[in-house]
Amino acid sequence: MYRKLGRRTDHRQSLFRNQVTSFLRHERIVTTEAKAKELRGLADHMITLAKRGDLHARRQALSVIRDEDVVSKLFSTLGPRYGDRAGGYTRIIRKGTRVGDGAPVVYIELV
Repeated sequence: MYRKLGRRTDHRQSLFRNQVTSFLRHERIVTTEAKAKELRGLADHMITLAKRGDLHARRQALSVIRDEDVVSKLFSTLGPRYGDRAGGYTRIIRKGTRVGDGAPVVYIELV
């Protein structure tokens, strides 16, 4: 089961596409704990596609990440960097709570 985060399906998919794009561009972002735990699986899948490195994998990544610069960084830099690693490309570090609503905030970063 996955977290719905109080959003409709199309809004949730758009949220995670934007988050994985920002995450792979900056390699570290700040978000809530629930969003980070869901983002971890999508980011790991994108890096696994980059490790494969063929045209089909690139097209699959482009269907999720709409920024071609991020996809080229993914396939040229991040894929070879994690070539010998079997999985677990992300790390979640607790930051504290958000001032407005007390939601747990975390850093999610590449290992």
